[in-house]
Amino acid sequence: MKERAANNRTLTLKPEEIEPLRACLLSEKNIISTTDIVNKTINGDVLKMLRYIPDNFADLIIIDPPYNLTKNFNGMKFNSRSDNSYDEYLSTWFPEVCKKLKPTGSLYMCGDWKCTSSLQRAIEKELTIINRITWQREKGRGAKSNWKNGMEDIWFAVKDPNNYYFDVESVMIKRKVLAPYKVDGKPKDWDEEEEGNFRLTYPSNFWDDISIPFWSMPENTDHPTQKSEKLYAKLILASSKEGDIVFDPFLGSGTASVVAKKLNRKYCGIELNEEYCMWAEKRLKMADSDPSIQGYSDGVFWERNTLSLQQKLSKKSEEP
Repeated sequence: MKERAANNRTLTLKPEEIEPLRACLLSEKNIISTTDIVNKTINGDVLKMLRYIPDNFADLIIIDPPYNLTKNFNGMKFNSRSDNSYDEYLSTWFPEVCKKLKPTGSLYMCGDWKCTSSLQRAIEKELTIINRITWQREKGRGAKSNWKNGMEDIWFAVKDPNNYYFDVESVMIKRKVLAPYKVDGKPKDWDEEEEGNFRLTYPSNFWDDISIPFWSMPENTDHPTQKSEKLYAKLILASSKEGDIVFDPFLGSGTASVVAKKLNRKYCGIELNEEYCMWAEKRLKMADSDPSIQGYSDGVFWERNTLSLQQKLSKKSEEP
């Protein structure tokens, strides 16, 4: 067992939690009907378990597949391969996943610089690409013989480019104004507040306000490629309504399901690794008592590293 610092908040499983959490999972052994899969974590191989997901099931699909890198996922190793081989790998499951998307649904797929062209090719065969989001990773190792990899992509695609849901007002960003501009002595496009000057801005397709989960955050797990709740909250708020179904066929440690639950959506996820599935179930139970999402408060997203100010303002708004 890893030795952890006293204030390390990384999620772990206690021995007494394992069997109750395992009992929450669905697998080929206990799926009775397709009606059982809503608000569930399914433990199994994605190709096998997709047979239990009805076509036109999800309003929103979020996919964070293995990138074209050699990576150890809790003992299950994914090996990097040629671009052609990676294209073939995507073709074994991606068309089937697209069948699970409603005609008015949206899909987001994550990738890095090395596999993003393969993702684009795979998506264009099945859906209409609307945009490519690039988000900045603020941690990662430097490289002596190359540029440090500080960006990742998220491809945004839909079945029907003339009929899909998108709510930009739900993903506004609150930024501190460093050089406030006034017209006739009044703030122009910003507000004076007790804690400073702020502006609500529309999001672009470049996101520089995302924090990767780390050991002091309660959402953190030992999953090697975990995405943050704040990152997925933007996708879920913009491209689904309350009560919609969010589906993730590579659930990992559960971020898509957890954020969907916190934002009053339904969810379903498939994950091959049983321990990851149990991490997801534990996080889902934790969401019952703590529905907060770091970096998102009062209906807006805050710039990175402004958590203390966000908490201070939120606390004031709750005072009688």
